[in-house]
Amino acid sequence: MNSVSTTTIIGRDPQTGNCLSLGVVDGFIHRIEESSQATDLFLSPGLVDLQVNGVAGLDVNSPELTSEVIVQLVDAMISRGVTCFAPTIITAPEAAICQALFAMAEARRRNARVASCIPFVHVEGPHISPLDGYRGAHPSPAVRPPSIAEFQRWQNAAEGCVGMVTLSPHFRETNAYIAALVKQGVHVAIGHTHANAEQIGSAVDAGASLSTHLGNGIASTIPRHHNPIWPQLADDRLTASFISDGHHLPPSVLKAMLRAKGFSSSILVSDSVALAGMPAGTYDTPVGGRVQMRADGRLCVAGTELLAGATASLAECIDHLVRVTDIPLHEALRMATVNPGKFAGGRGELKAGARADIVRFRWQGAMLIEDVWLAGKPAYARAASAAQHEGEAR
Repeated sequence: MNSVSTTTIIGRDPQTGNCLSLGVVDGFIHRIEESSQATDLFLSPGLVDLQVNGVAGLDVNSPELTSEVIVQLVDAMISRGVTCFAPTIITAPEAAICQALFAMAEARRRNARVASCIPFVHVEGPHISPLDGYRGAHPSPAVRPPSIAEFQRWQNAAEGCVGMVTLSPHFRETNAYIAALVKQGVHVAIGHTHANAEQIGSAVDAGASLSTHLGNGIASTIPRHHNPIWPQLADDRLTASFISDGHHLPPSVLKAMLRAKGFSSSILVSDSVALAGMPAGTYDTPVGGRVQMRADGRLCVAGTELLAGATASLAECIDHLVRVTDIPLHEALRMATVNPGKFAGGRGELKAGARADIVRFRWQGAMLIEDVWLAGKPAYARAASAAQHEGEAR
């Protein structure tokens, strides 16, 4: 006879400050009710990040990527409060993309925690603008038009786990490609594009539903009216992601874009690279070449002010958003849980019947992750992690 697993989790509602009691049965939230038990820990669904290139030296785009690295990546993300994320492969030759996808699929097949935390893989490119500025750090020689046949080869290598593709809609093959992917349940995002308003509108008509890190992946000098940002901001059918790390978008731009798009159609992503969480210094990387990590977390192409990636965690992006705007904590959390979770099978929700991926944190102008539950089971505790590191240092 199978036994029923039950857990009670206590924490404060970030919106009201009231204490809540979550009853968890067999990995799902069974009930939510107010509690008389006091705590200074806030409660949230696990964070959902739709764009992760790496963290803590673990690189999704490394030619040495293995399934073991993916397992380590999942544990590193959980310790940062992220219980659901999309590893993101950027523009590369087809063989390199397929090799990375094979490693992802193998990790999901062999490890239940990986399968739980990675609902799909995000391929950012290679069907993006070839133009400098719009292309960002993506390698120019590997940029190419969309091909449905190539996508099917990706899915074969990935065992069907490619769930999101970012592209530029300036290619003539774009609309048929988007329609084919959407028919298979794949989310298509617009990004790294110099496309005009008509091309962007046609891509949305074909089924594109997201804008990838809007305001970035674009040339530093653009026409004031006729550029790719305005039609994406204006189209209510597009949900836009933003990198709120203090480096990619100035506070006034971030605030104005969020107001224009609306909180319900906005998502926070980290877009973190493998150097996230690493010490300041100069590094050689597979993507971007020689880069410099500054003490404030800004990552630049060495010797320049050009950004070479993001290094803030999703929790730190929430911190920054609350700090530099008048957006309250609970709305910032919504943009990092429920909103992106809509594109990941309904993850990131705190309601009866939802999967019990839970984060508790302290809030003193910044999120300090205290503990994490994955499907109702403890997956990380800061105190235990600190004790482990102290023991290893002895």
